[in-house]
Amino acid sequence: MKKDKLLEEALANIREDRDAAADLLVELQKEIVSGDTTHSRSGVVAAKYLETLQRSNEQMVKLISIISKESKSAEDISLSDKEKDSIFELIKESA
Repeated sequence: MKKDKLLEEALANIREDRDAAADLLVELQKEIVSGDTTHSRSGVVAAKYLETLQRSNEQMVKLISIISKESKSAEDISLSDKEKDSIFELIKESA
């Protein structure tokens, strides 16, 4: 698989995990409000859902960092017009 395809798949998975955790958290909040469960009994579950959301944030930040580093390294490889002219002059002098 190409790197771009893997990044797209990773982002899709992160988004799906976030959506699922957010939906479950909303459902749990409804149960607490309706009195079907108590915060003390469901607090650990809510914390796990929030932890999943936090991990997905961290994963997104890591992906952004990877993409940013790759684009910076691609920029670093390119030569300025001045550098190109200088190399061209060196080539002409040695010919």
